[in-house]
Amino acid sequence: MDHINYALSTGQGRETWLECVRFVHQALPGIDVADVSLKPKTGDLKLQSPVFINAMTGGGGQDTLQLNALLAKAAKETGIAMAVGSQMAALKDKTERDSYAIVRQENPDGIVFGNLGSEASVSQAIEAVEMIGADALQIHLNVVQELTMPEGDREFRGALDRIAQIAESIHVPVVVKETGFGISHETAEALNQTRVAAIDASGFGGTNFASIENERRQRKLAYFEDWGIPTAAAIVECREGFGRTVLASGGLQDAGDLVRAFRLGADAAGIAGSFLKRAVNLGEIGLIEEINALHEDLTMLMTALGARTIEEIRTSPVVISGELLSHLQQRGYGTSQFTVIAKN
Repeated sequence: MDHINYALSTGQGRETWLECVRFVHQALPGIDVADVSLKPKTGDLKLQSPVFINAMTGGGGQDTLQLNALLAKAAKETGIAMAVGSQMAALKDKTERDSYAIVRQENPDGIVFGNLGSEASVSQAIEAVEMIGADALQIHLNVVQELTMPEGDREFRGALDRIAQIAESIHVPVVVKETGFGISHETAEALNQTRVAAIDASGFGGTNFASIENERRQRKLAYFEDWGIPTAAAIVECREGFGRTVLASGGLQDAGDLVRAFRLGADAAGIAGSFLKRAVNLGEIGLIEEINALHEDLTMLMTALGARTIEEIRTSPVVISGELLSHLQQRGYGTSQFTVIAKN
């Protein structure tokens, strides 16, 4: 509950660099609104929508049980997937299981992601999946958050080997995600050598867990508050280093953010902070309205781009500028892929 309350009070940084991506308008898009399909290609994840509720809640007793129930009902109503927060709390304290299991109870046929940290063992991963009947398991990387957290972990050796072992041992796909500091090309390449099914880039620019944990410290570690790879750059880094499904998250708030993320290489996108705020302030109906409006806005934007599918957004010409352009150039990525001439 500390994390939820501080996430709501600190807000999102909006330093994603997505504003550095500008689409070249196509006055003859050549398609109708009815031609657009929002169903993405996400391999074994089998998502039906290109947007999902990302991990944030569970393990906080009755308060998080009620919040997860609300989120699960909204996910069921709108046909989107949902990830729970870290289930380690329930593995350590069985009384917390209900705050996660409620998600499957409220949405028995929906796509639900479990969640554990990279310290988890294979047996813990199996238990987490069984706890909620998970369709996939997120394994989160949060070194900076743990280092900033007063009671956080200080041992990170062997994480890649543990992730690889889990991906080989459990019967559902594994998604490796950051927690708001981004995944680099180097990390993506290392994960590409495992059986991990997807990477969630989870870049800098959204909820800042270093800032949140600093609120819980007597002596703040201010140097971590601007640490990380902004979301736009993290998506490209992951796409360049990983050959399977790439998910985007980290400060995404509207359909404009989503289409930019898809153009940079994401196959689908997770939203946490803005959905959380909507749920707390306006309840289940307000969140459902938000998700439905997001789907409608995506359809409108894709029509304007002449993109019938999420994959076709990647052929839309864009102009890359500012800090994102500088980052891509200094990291050795060409920009010709973003300047293609659209074919009607």
